[in-house]
Amino acid sequence: MLPSPFFANFALLKIITMNNDTTNLQFKTNINCSGCIASVKPFLDKAEGITQWDVNTTDKNKTLTVKSEGITVQQVIDTVQKAGFKIESINQ
Repeated sequence: MLPSPFFANFALLKIITMNNDTTNLQFKTNINCSGCIASVKPFLDKAEGITQWDVNTTDKNKTLTVKSEGITVQQVIDTVQKAGFKIESINQ
């Protein structure tokens, strides 16, 4: 059996993880194929504040959904534009 401090630390870690505020941001893009996704991937993967992202290439807006933990709409726009793509926010 593990000592009780282990469980106390585990519970604290779980609370901290659960309290992270994430926001889903959505963007209209011209990222329309797997090659485009491969081109933008390194830019989005290294951007701080993005925990997950996905592009729906079957949607007419080629919607990029970003799960944000601190990155702003403008920072996502700047990141995608650096990769050479058009992007505009569709969040309210």
